[in-house]
Amino acid sequence: MTTRIKVFPFLILIGQLLLLLPSHQNSAYAAAGGKWDLLMSNIGISSMHMQLLNNDRVIMYDRTDFGASNISLPNGKCRNNTNDLALKIDCTAHSVEYDVSTNSIRPLMVQTDVWCSSGSATSDGTLVQTGGFNDGEKVVRVLKPCNGNKSRCDWREIESALIQSRWYATNHVLPDGRQIIIGGREAFNYEFYPKTLSTNNIFNLTFLQQTNDPREENNLYPFVFLNVDGNLFIFANNRAILFDYTSDTIVKTYPQIPGGDPRNYPSTGSAVLLPLKNLEAQIIQAEVLVCGGTKNGSFLRAQRGKFLGALNTCGRIRITDPNPQWVMETMPLARIMSDMVILPNGNVLIINGAAAGTAGWELGRSPVLSPVIYRPDNPVNSRFEVQNPSTIPRMYHSTTILLRDGRVLVGGSNPHGLYNFTGVLYPTELSLEAFSPSYLDSDSANLRPQIISPASRRKVKYGGQVNIRFIVPGPINRNLVKVTMVAPGFNTHSFTMNQRILVLSSGNVTQVGTSTYKINSIFPNSSKLAPPGYYMLFVVHQDIPSEGIWIRI
Repeated sequence: MTTRIKVFPFLILIGQLLLLLPSHQNSAYAAAGGKWDLLMSNIGISSMHMQLLNNDRVIMYDRTDFGASNISLPNGKCRNNTNDLALKIDCTAHSVEYDVSTNSIRPLMVQTDVWCSSGSATSDGTLVQTGGFNDGEKVVRVLKPCNGNKSRCDWREIESALIQSRWYATNHVLPDGRQIIIGGREAFNYEFYPKTLSTNNIFNLTFLQQTNDPREENNLYPFVFLNVDGNLFIFANNRAILFDYTSDTIVKTYPQIPGGDPRNYPSTGSAVLLPLKNLEAQIIQAEVLVCGGTKNGSFLRAQRGKFLGALNTCGRIRITDPNPQWVMETMPLARIMSDMVILPNGNVLIINGAAAGTAGWELGRSPVLSPVIYRPDNPVNSRFEVQNPSTIPRMYHSTTILLRDGRVLVGGSNPHGLYNFTGVLYPTELSLEAFSPSYLDSDSANLRPQIISPASRRKVKYGGQVNIRFIVPGPINRNLVKVTMVAPGFNTHSFTMNQRILVLSSGNVTQVGTSTYKINSIFPNSSKLAPPGYYMLFVVHQDIPSEGIWIRI
């Protein structure tokens, strides 16, 4: 009896204390799930740039003047570069190819410096990477995906292929398949690649000068999206324009994002073009979501050791409206240097980053380990959902992309001028993780579609129709089936260039066999909606996506 009398009040006290703690489960931001897996503890480099190719291999690289990496070049190869700022002779790799299917790494060779560069995949799937630092600032590098003798697949460098030095620039694929390369440090202009007689030049863009804050910049790696009318939405610092690159004119000036705080490097937020729908409608709407960043002056204060808190707001704007206005929303977790990944079901994953400071060497503090799912179709105030945390800080120079199996690949983090593994707050990170959203949980297996036709790598025409056959093992809700296509983007510095998702117009779902169904989908009728190239195609049932297949439009 004595023991019971002593323990019972103690339990009551504990219970009362627990009641005083905030209840996350009942909040609008309740943790929902998701799972983390460590794929490789050491890939040899710190992934600062990342691109998925159509052979399900991921190209990653950091910079050549970091010093020796943790992975050797093959066959006794060495870089011999008198311009290198760290090692004139370097027998280690600064780029790797990750094979998703075998969870293995192959070293690649870059000769000139690719630090803080940009890129995108062309219509035939070739990765074109542009610019960099030092001797790499005007270089274009190309890498063609290969499925045969992969040891021969490596970077090919084209010297002086750019007119302007491009460091911290943004690329976008255009409807005709060319790339436009916009901005960069002290580059208030744009150019095209490949070049023609009429475009063998640079073209001034005064908007980039107007958005450049003295001593801070805050307009590097501008957020660029191809609008449904073929013009470019360009967001830099705290405001945006709609730009007609064919006539070199500003079509529309958007209102400043409320609060006026910067959202671009080094006050680094992130942005996505939300899913494009109703693709056969006379008027197609397009919306952009910009999240995170930091307050005015944060970069200068961080250099003096004062680390201001990151922004916890997102701005959402319908860029096709005649009178567009920003609608502000509050994230559950403030973030700077976060990445935003469009998932196959149209939701957005907000991941990586810090809660204080800015981008730049040693300037970020307080890692944010928990991703957040944003559901754009939910009512306001019920769109955000906190996910399970990682244990690895992903600070400055982290990367993330969507894989065809629905997982999200996460790597990088190096806020140091060299590789630095000891005696620092956030050591150089060489690991590679995968985040599996809750739609990959085993309890969703009965609802998960599996595409059985067409075969992967199918070629389709603009406006073409394709019958997609798929299996759903369990009960199906035919009204909750959709088909999406996702463009794989080039990710660096918290922005994924060319990231894009379209919800295809589709007919009714019909049953054609045991647990087997068919849906007829119509592909976009214009390259203004979907620039030519490879996309991942998914069947989504009740927000649970199939594994994707590759299609080329």
